[in-house]
Formats: sequence, C-alpha cells, structure tokens
Amino acid sequence: MMVVKIGGAAGVDTDAVLADIAEHDDVVIVHGGSDAVNEISTRLGKPPVMITSPSGHSSRRTDRDTMEIFKMVLCGMVNKTIVERLQELGRNAAGISGIDGRTIVARRKNVIAVEGGRRKRLTDDYTGKIVEVNPGLVNAVIGAGHLPVIAPTAISTENEPVNIDGDRAAAAIAGAIGADRLILLTNVPGLLRDIDDPESLITRMTSDDRDEAIALAKGRMKRKVIGAYEAIDAGVSTVIVADSRSDRPLRNALEGNGTVFVPSREEGADGP
Repeated sequence: MMVVKIGGAAGVDTDAVLADIAEHDDVVIVHGGSDAVNEISTRLGKPPVMITSPSGHSSRRTDRDTMEIFKMVLCGMVNKTIVERLQELGRNAAGISGIDGRTIVARRKNVIAVEGGRRKRLTDDYTGKIVEVNPGLVNAVIGAGHLPVIAPTAISTENEPVNIDGDRAAAAIAGAIGADRLILLTNVPGLLRDIDDPESLITRMTSDDRDEAIALAKGRMKRKVIGAYEAIDAGVSTVIVADSRSDRPLRNALEGNGTVFVPSREEGADGP
C-alpha cells in the first residue's frame, strides 16, 4: 500500500500527478489545498493572516470563520475536484475528510502569538496536533474497491473541526493503514542543502540523519521532513519527498528522483 500526498501550494501539477496515480493500484491520496484556500478566502473578504510563534515559526491564523472556509474549500471544492478528475481517468475514487468517521483526531493547540513584541494566547484558534488516527473508514473505502481521497482536516477531542498539517496527516495515515511507502509530492525537487540551488538536492537521508535533515529544511519543507520521520517511526519503510512538476511525477519519485528517507543506513540501501 502506498500513500501519496499531493501538495496544495502554487506550482504543483495536480493533473499530471492524478494521471500518474490512476495507473497504480493500492493507493491512498491525501491532498493539500493552501493555495485554493488563500484564493477563496481572499475573494470572500477574509484574506489569510499569518502569526508568529515565540520561536519565530510562522503559521496561518485559523479562527472559526477561517476553519469554515477550510471545510468548504478543502473538504468540498478541492476534494471533489480530485475525485471528479480520477473518475474521468477511470478510477472509482471516494472523497472523505479526517473529520468523517473520526478518521483523524487532534488536540487543539494552545496557540501563543507574538504581536508587537508581546505574547498573546489565541483562545479562538482552531489548529490541532494529531493524537489518533482511526483507519476504519479508509479501510472500508479500500475494501469496497474505491480509491480514498482524504482532505486533511481533523475532529478535535472536544468534537470541533480543526486545521492540521497535511504532510504530517499523510504520515499518520500511512502508519495507521500499514502502508510501506509514503510519497510527498511538492513544488521543489526535494530536500535541498542550499534552498536557492536546485542542484543541491540531498538524495538520501536515514533515521541517523534526522537532526541534520530537520536543521537543513527551510519553510514548509521542515514539516515534510518531520512528517517523513514520523512515518518511519510508525513503520513506513520508505518516504520520498519529490517534485510534482514533471510528466510522470509519481513514477519519477518511485524511481528515487527526490529525497528518499529510510529507517537506517542498513535498511533500504538499494533504493525505494
């Protein structure tokens, strides 16, 4: 079984990814949608707002209105557009979210933001940290012969919808369903030693390299690297972070064109 995460940032070639996925069996899709959420929220008069944590990390401010937009765009428009496209490609896909069937349960974060040099606790922020994955609904969709397409939202421990990181959601799902591979497709070649030099791609990292990999990762790549190691910790044998911007992005990734993460220097040494 293979989980493929389709990034939601600008530049990701979703059509090429789906055309490639349609030729593979035993696939579960987790998708992003940040660019679409930004576009629709701006059109609705609620443009994205970024907040900064005390450690300097920047993230999206997700109040209840923004969470409603996430449900509408991510669970609705983006999810069903992917399902529609897969149906056109001959794959009987079924779209769900992490909220459905309590597939992904998260604890609402205690969000602290720095504003004007002062710390402020945001009591109305709906972002969460994954604490549990219940794979029953995903397995039922697979058992019925459908290709699951999962929007990475979650239900909180208090039964509220929450926004979660899509890469880490894909990692948690891969571990919960016993997938052997996790493919994170994005708009860069993989983990770069120099973020401004695409030729500085790091082709292989192991569990022994965890600290180095996390230190090298910049911006959104940091969460992908963290997710990669969380998947490995959960029993996934190979994680590949690769570029979606090619005619056969999934095939290229499976051939090792990206950054391949494996559990140790002894395991997976012959390639993905």
